[in-house]
Amino acid sequence: MKEIQSFSELKTNIENSRMLLGYFSAPDCGVCTALKPKVLEILQDYPEIESVYVNVREQQEAAAQHAIFTIPGILVFAEGKEAVREARFVHVDELREKIHRLHSMLFA
Repeated sequence: MKEIQSFSELKTNIENSRMLLGYFSAPDCGVCTALKPKVLEILQDYPEIESVYVNVREQQEAAAQHAIFTIPGILVFAEGKEAVREARFVHVDELREKIHRLHSMLFA
């Protein structure tokens, strides 16, 4: 999972990826720290999905432009458009199912 350094970098990654997962978090967020390994585990099953980490403390514009008001926040983009949004209380099994369904449509 690559760390994003600017809003424009995030925008470029979204536009140039067939499917991208954005993980919006902060280093001082305990829930975020606990959830991230579970998200990475899901992504291991889908090597075609690119992933990026957005530190909302440092990249406030990126968080604001994507209406991230609580963390952790997960956005999945398909062909440049937001397709999945999960925030705060993320159910890992539901997230896995949504990613699987979207992945199946894009990469079938």
